[in-house]
Amino acid sequence: MKKLLLSLCTLLSFSSFLSGQELLIPFEQSNGKETATYEEAIAFYQQLDDQYAQVRMVEAGISDAGKPIHLVLISREGLSSPVELGDRLFLLINNAIHPGEPCGVDASMMLARDLVRDPEMKAYLDHVVIGIIPAYNIGGMLNRGCCSRANQDGPAAYGFRGNARNYDLNRDFIKADTRNAKSFAEIFHRWLPDLFVDTHTTNGADYQADLTLIPTQQDKLQPDVAAYMQENLVPGLIEQMGNMNIPVCPYVNSVGRTPDQGIADFLDLPRYSSGYAALFQTMSFITEAHMLKAFDARVRATYVFLALLIQKANQDYERITSLVDAARRFDQEAEDFPVRWVLDKNDTTHLLFAGYEATYLESELTGGQRLFYDRSKPYKKYIPFYQHYLPTDFVSVPEAYIIPQAYTEVIAQLKRNGVLMESLNEDIRLEVEVSYMDEVKSMGRPYEGHFYHTEVNPRLDTQAIQFYAGDQVIWMDQIRNRFISHVLEPVAQDSYFRWNYFDGVLMRKEYFSPYVFEDAAVEMLGENPGLREAFEEKKATDSTFVKNPYAQLNFIYQRSPYAEPTYLRYPVARWWGKRNLPTR
Repeated sequence: MKKLLLSLCTLLSFSSFLSGQELLIPFEQSNGKETATYEEAIAFYQQLDDQYAQVRMVEAGISDAGKPIHLVLISREGLSSPVELGDRLFLLINNAIHPGEPCGVDASMMLARDLVRDPEMKAYLDHVVIGIIPAYNIGGMLNRGCCSRANQDGPAAYGFRGNARNYDLNRDFIKADTRNAKSFAEIFHRWLPDLFVDTHTTNGADYQADLTLIPTQQDKLQPDVAAYMQENLVPGLIEQMGNMNIPVCPYVNSVGRTPDQGIADFLDLPRYSSGYAALFQTMSFITEAHMLKAFDARVRATYVFLALLIQKANQDYERITSLVDAARRFDQEAEDFPVRWVLDKNDTTHLLFAGYEATYLESELTGGQRLFYDRSKPYKKYIPFYQHYLPTDFVSVPEAYIIPQAYTEVIAQLKRNGVLMESLNEDIRLEVEVSYMDEVKSMGRPYEGHFYHTEVNPRLDTQAIQFYAGDQVIWMDQIRNRFISHVLEPVAQDSYFRWNYFDGVLMRKEYFSPYVFEDAAVEMLGENPGLREAFEEKKATDSTFVKNPYAQLNFIYQRSPYAEPTYLRYPVARWWGKRNLPTR
């Protein structure tokens, strides 16, 4: 380990970095002031591919910008297919999801080169295969300028957060509106990584750390995987980086206005890259280099973290792959899954935090109070640290889900994520469990292209439903069961229902004319004592209802034979019977 630290320290003194050798990147040529353009990054990796047998660069999908998303594979023998992995660990690194945060772009370029040129680092490839996405948000990387990151120290020019369609790709992994996200899913499931890293630069408070980390939120992982990350992997990496004079701490997700009031684990929902990866039990990190540190220090910190993670993965490859494999088998057999969480404010530990004293000054501009971090007053003290989230909703796993073939985009999304399904080969009527979406509230303004449903409280019912040959059956005996439950159960925080894939059922297609229907309503009340009792109770307990004639008629209409059975009925059904459906 000591030899490794010395080697990395030598490699990372950028003024002498591979002095006199070719394949220096723009970051090195500019003394740490510039980041590579999209064209420069791809050309660099193509050179590596041309010169080193251990490097293969392939086109692995398309972006909204129309240019290909590349995957750079680094292995001891230059493999090109997952079937060649054997018992090795696969680590996927994603860069430039936010191209204004380009530390990982440059760190990964140097890392790829050093892994095939430096004898000690070559040994990291004994049991690890690395995949690098050089530029994920290509449209944003092409939209290059100097100033979109107003609070960030360098580089001289960089890309933009939004992609070619102005989507934030780190909110798109589940809903997958973009071609980028669809391509990522295909890459991810072709290789199904054991470890995943997404490189970023943070916003927010000022503090001493050069790098902060968002590991997968531990309560969303199978317990053995979570324990390894929290007790071994994360503290070990932080300690090693501290030994190299690169201060690292957990992501500063403040519960108050300043970090000294406490920080909380970030709840990485499946819309985010690490939350998406967690649905498949992949151990993940988001690196967040601190925006107020110089660009060369941010790149250095990102490089060192990636190098140390690869080294650790090589050492622990058997343990990591066995834990991940066991966790996926656990998901395959689980009877239920948590799908919503809330921060547990009663479970508090303490974190030794290196920050700067915060105070408030009178603003010369506004006359109000402005927050000021005083770098002349650094501190190290223990602050509250909230590391746990409590599940608030669990969903039981049925024998199967049945999806009408009309929902082609949902079916395509599921298949893109490796979900196996079978087609009914005949028309059939089945007794299934369905959900009625009686209570749904939505955002008043669009969020990433959607009117996301913030509140979803379904009502369950059992009904005989007609299905047809070609409708899709998803048997719940797959390693992707956790993902399937999260996207198909409406209450899940990032379900397809919440992201508007099924909004057609939220609008009634037929109506009644009150002046015609009232006679029928009176007749129904006379013939149905139970309906009359419910109607009278509603009037007795709801003063608004009493004053609304249309609401009263609608109450009866909704309980009449004229009501649409598909209105508010979620189309995906749960099958609880035996595995004896006629499928092919």
